[in-house]
Amino acid sequence: MRKVIAAINMTLDGFCDHTAIIPDEEIHQHYADLLSKAGTVLYGRITYQLMEFWRTLVENPSGEKSMDDFAIVMDKTPKIVFSHTLKNVDWKSTKLATRDLEEEVLELKQQSGKDIFVGSPGLIVALTKLSLIDEYQLCVHPVIVGNGLPLFKNINHRIALTLVKTKTFSGGAVILYYEPIPQK
Repeated sequence: MRKVIAAINMTLDGFCDHTAIIPDEEIHQHYADLLSKAGTVLYGRITYQLMEFWRTLVENPSGEKSMDDFAIVMDKTPKIVFSHTLKNVDWKSTKLATRDLEEEVLELKQQSGKDIFVGSPGLIVALTKLSLIDEYQLCVHPVIVGNGLPLFKNINHRIALTLVKTKTFSGGAVILYYEPIPQK
């Protein structure tokens, strides 16, 4: 069975804001490696539209190796977008979800292949509520922004986690790898 892994960048004070953090070469390389091991990445509309930036770097490379390498991997990685407003997507490695989140993810988990990554705050929350996240990979950056989109917004119950490992980057960001402790 494939695992569902929530992988996201956040600030020290718990906000998901891509404009508040500045990934360096090491972080871009980490996520390029991670995506190369992904069977599928799940996005909501907003995050998907942010990620379309990488498509432009495939067409017009920036000259910064780590960003261009990440763009190539992002371009190739299969993506499924959950949206109530998008009617179509034209990125060749992307398709729109045709079923609800739970149904789609349960079927993906049953398929053979590489793990399923989730990179949108809203989907992470929704899948957390459905108890469908097998691992959280939270990359905490050394910045405090004071406000923004909190990652675990609207979680109304306690979820115990086990710290599996950590990874520290030279720029001060730390990835915390957690697995949910099964409810008894």
